[in-house]
Amino acid sequence: MHITPLETPPPEGTAGEPGRRVTTLELFFDLVFVFTLTQLTVLLAHDLSPATAGRVALILVVLFWMYGAYAYLTNQVPPDRPSRRLLLMLGMAGFLVCALAIPRVFEDTGVVFGLGFLLVVVVHTALYTRGHGWDSVWYGVPNALAALSVTAAGLFGGLAADGLWLLAIVLQFVTPLVAEHGPGRRDGRGAAVLRVQLGDLDPAHFVERHGLLLIIAFGESVVSIGVGIGDLPLTPGLFCGAFLALALSVALWWTYFVRDEEAAEAAFRATPPPARWRLAMNAYYYAFLPMLLGIACLAAGLKRTLGHLTQHPHTGPALALAGGVALFLVGDAAFRTALRLRPVRHRAAGAVLALATAAAGVRLPVYGELLLLVAVLVGMLAVEARSCAASLPVEEAVDEPV
Repeated sequence: MHITPLETPPPEGTAGEPGRRVTTLELFFDLVFVFTLTQLTVLLAHDLSPATAGRVALILVVLFWMYGAYAYLTNQVPPDRPSRRLLLMLGMAGFLVCALAIPRVFEDTGVVFGLGFLLVVVVHTALYTRGHGWDSVWYGVPNALAALSVTAAGLFGGLAADGLWLLAIVLQFVTPLVAEHGPGRRDGRGAAVLRVQLGDLDPAHFVERHGLLLIIAFGESVVSIGVGIGDLPLTPGLFCGAFLALALSVALWWTYFVRDEEAAEAAFRATPPPARWRLAMNAYYYAFLPMLLGIACLAAGLKRTLGHLTQHPHTGPALALAGGVALFLVGDAAFRTALRLRPVRHRAAGAVLALATAAAGVRLPVYGELLLLVAVLVGMLAVEARSCAASLPVEEAVDEPV
């Protein structure tokens, strides 16, 4: 199988670099985390407005930061002992509290959300000390301050609450700088010890972990098909709409998993270990955010439209469907750019075309917009596959995946 070429070949000696598999406890952890994504979909589907979409984005940015922190944590401190497993389960409980509080987080459950999030942070820092000692405090303190900011937001409303959520995000984004340049211990060459330790990343485990998260998130789009249909009679037209919605999710799965995942692991192996943590931040946090937000928007749109396939959707549901696909493609283009995978232009063009279907969507029945979105994705993948095959030698193009 051919992997999309990288700009830099893997350095000598990394081809046989060992990797470990994601454990069932980590997968269980991810299932609990994705419940927060489900709750965000519920929040957005209830009110498809720009204000709610903005707040959903705020919550996801804050939550996914700590998910990424746990993914990095278990990559370096595997849950292979009872004490680590129990602490990880306590972190799961913190995420569950956050998820349960999400539907009313900007009304009367903000403090509950914040306290659950603080538990997530404290457990993460405690587990990190098992692998990196007390240098982990320079990573944990900004995260704890972000959690306290979110908790304080629960005491206010309106712009004050939004401002405290934004402050939490700023604190989180500052955390990598603190970890990289903080006043912790230094090695013989003056480099921060925690920065060096953060670069000790297992590519196979890290890539697989985020791929599994994405698969579970896609499950939310499938569940939304059932929620959108509800108890309506199962007519041929309804099955047609359900199959179109499933085809949309399948096409998005194809977009990432057929080409990107294997190439991503190769890109990590081609990167010197000290630089891997920065690559992980760019590819699996900043780029993954719009991908996950896109899945949530798509799921919210499906919940609101599948029960009304022959009607013209309002602007909100039409934008949720088109914007969800566009956001996913924007994130995937950013993901490819961060990892220097080619080509990128087809994904960027696909995002523009997908968003443009919203204009037609409000003038067509729901199944018309679904059909347009499927056509955009299938056409994008076909053109990209032909472009990639044309750039390869004949003997390699034969084995190139579509």
